[in-house]
Order: sequence, then structure tokens, then C-alpha cells
Amino acid sequence: MKLLLVGSGGREHALAWALAGSPLVSKLYCAPGNAGIAEVAERVATGAMELDRLVDFATERRIDFVVIGPEMPLVAGLWDRLEAAGIKALGPSAAGAMLEGSKGFVKDLCAANQIPTAAYRRFTDAAAAKAFAATLGLPVVIKADGLAAGKGVIIAETAAEGDRAIDSILRKSGDDIVIEEFLAGEEASFFVLTDGEHVLPLAGAQDHKRAYDGDKGPNTGGMGAYSPAPVLTPSVTKKALDRIVRPTIAAMAVRGTPYMGVLYAGLIIEDGEPKLIEYNCRFGDPECQVLMMRLKSDLATALIAARDGQLANLDLRWRNEAALTVVMAARGYPGEYAQGSEIRGLEAASKSEGVRIFHAATERRNGRLVATGGRVLNVTAVGRDVAEAQQRAYKAVDLIDWPEGFCRRDIGWRAVSRQRL
Repeated sequence: MKLLLVGSGGREHALAWALAGSPLVSKLYCAPGNAGIAEVAERVATGAMELDRLVDFATERRIDFVVIGPEMPLVAGLWDRLEAAGIKALGPSAAGAMLEGSKGFVKDLCAANQIPTAAYRRFTDAAAAKAFAATLGLPVVIKADGLAAGKGVIIAETAAEGDRAIDSILRKSGDDIVIEEFLAGEEASFFVLTDGEHVLPLAGAQDHKRAYDGDKGPNTGGMGAYSPAPVLTPSVTKKALDRIVRPTIAAMAVRGTPYMGVLYAGLIIEDGEPKLIEYNCRFGDPECQVLMMRLKSDLATALIAARDGQLANLDLRWRNEAALTVVMAARGYPGEYAQGSEIRGLEAASKSEGVRIFHAATERRNGRLVATGGRVLNVTAVGRDVAEAQQRAYKAVDLIDWPEGFCRRDIGWRAVSRQRL
């Protein structure tokens, strides 16, 4: 089969690596890809949001299956265009992708179907939003309604901070704003594959959203992750499936907009009780990197089964080892940062035991590897447990010569602390 993978980040490098190893895949293309992806797939000079060009390429090259990595082309309807052209693709449709495309839509869906989540209201008026936020106490959660690359959520610790966030989001977006209560607990990322009817749970993971050690600083797209997630016990996983994921899939089908593809539920868990924070309509980044390192089954087979409605009898096998990834980002991220700095030492770092480095924003220029974005590298390792995977990942990080980059030094701290008890 000829496959086209859409995207250019660390998630897509991990997917490309997994798909390239499938016996089903005879040729793998990636649009637009990055320097790391070029080692396992042929790059296509087409951006992830150039929808017409992507459909034309898939048609001309007679692509058998398309895997869409990022959320933006899914929300924009790339799956719909490909399928209309007779090209199979892993969804969801644009209607299904509303589960990520509109936080207000998700909250309304939860309210209508008794899916446990935080109390909330939607607003277009700043004064009304501020008045409601004041009734919830502090901290309070303020969300932009649409896509924001993982950075559209502000947890305001003071009323003044909340007021500024409300004004800023409404001024920039012009869309609804969601104000909701803050939920205490431990966050986890829960992934499933679904064909619109059947649900196949994947491995769980935990992400680190804040920029700096100790979970300090601004929210980012993710500074690291590990899998498995100890907080996702069998009991919590069953509750998440029965009370959150399956009712959502059923509700989408009843609406006439069945959801097919990867569904990523961001959960908050307190005293063994999960509640939904938000949905994403694709693999997480950097969670995908640790999931792919642990997956033993063939990824292409699973993704095609989801598209073809054949998940009922499919099971997946996972490695018992833990996996952990450390994101190396350009200094200044998630704010302003410089591009074009040279990265050295990757060859030595890649030879570290149990380590694989997934590129997120890199290019080769005149024989030099340079950084081209905010989150640049994902140094990923496997080990007997999270502590060993952590030790291996940071050993590799320390071999990378990139003064213009930084990373958190405490990825996996929750799991490691549990191991020491």
C-alpha cells in the first residue's frame, strides 16, 4: 500500500517511524515532514493546510490511505475532501472534529448527555463572563472556544488575571469564550480508536503542559510525556470508557455526525473518579511518541481497521516497558524564540541505550541541522519502568549540543515518586 502522512511535528515523526515498519506499507510519503521524517519517508513539499494540493497529490499518486496527524486540517475538512475524491483516510470528518474544534460544543454535548465534566457557561460578552467567573472562586479556567495549538487555556489564579485573559481572548478570537470551574486532581491522557461504533482503548499517558520544572510557567503544547500512566488504573479506565468516551461516541452517532478515528480524552482524576477536561481529535503530541515506542502491534492495520469499521475483533499488544519523552524547545518558547540555530550531537545521543529521537521542527541546511520552530526535538527512551526511561532520556539529552535550546528536567516526576513509595 502507498500511504500519505500529513504533518510535520514530533507526533508525525513517531507515526512515520511506526508506519514505515508495517509490512502493509510499500511506500510512505509525508507532507511536509521534517529532517527526521525524511529518514523514513519521502517528503512532499505541500503544507498540512494546503488541502486542495494534498487531495491532488493523493489522487495523482494513487495513494491507498492517508493518515492526518494535526488537528487543523481535520477541523478544516481534509478527511471529507479526500473521501469525496475516493481516497480512504483516517478521520474524523469536519463535523466529528468539532470535538476539538469547539470547546463550547463539547461542553454542551457533555451537559446534554450527563458526561462528567466541570461546571461552565459560554459567553461573548466580557462583562458577563467576568461576573460568572467571580461566582466560581479561584483559580478559574478560561478557554478560547477554537483551536489554539494547546495554548488556549488559562488557569487564572487571581481575579485580575482572569479579567485580562477574558479581554484578551475575546479581542483576539471574536468567538465564544468558555468559563469553567477549576477541577483539582491529576491529569491524564486517554486514547482510543473508534470506527464510529466500536471503541478500542489504547495505552494511556501523562503529559507535562507547563513550560518549567515543578509545573510552573505558561501552558505549552507539551514539554514531555510518559506511558503507562499509573493514575489510569483498570477501574479508572473502565469509568472513563463507560461514562465519558462511549456516551460521546453514541451521542455523535445520534447527531448524524459519527466520529471515526483517534479520540484523545484529556481527563482529570480525583479519588479514582475521572472527569473530562477536553477532547482532541488526533494523537497527542508528545504523547504519541511514547505510545508508538510501546506499541507492538502493526499501526497501519489498526488505523485502516478504524476507517473500515473493523475494530470489533481487533486487539492491540503493548510492550511492558515504560516510555518517556523529553521535549527540547527553543529558548523563549512558548513566547517569542529565534529560529535557525544549529543542533549538534544527535548522532551520539541517538546511540544511547533504549533511545530514539523524534524531530519536531528541524531542517537540513548546508549540511547543518537547524531548529525551525518552538518545540524542536523529542528525546524518547524506553526502560523497565519510568525511572529507568527517564534516566536514559536525560542521558541522551545531555549529549545534545544546542545552547539555544532548553528542556524541563523533571519529566515523569509523578510516576517516579510513586515508584519510590
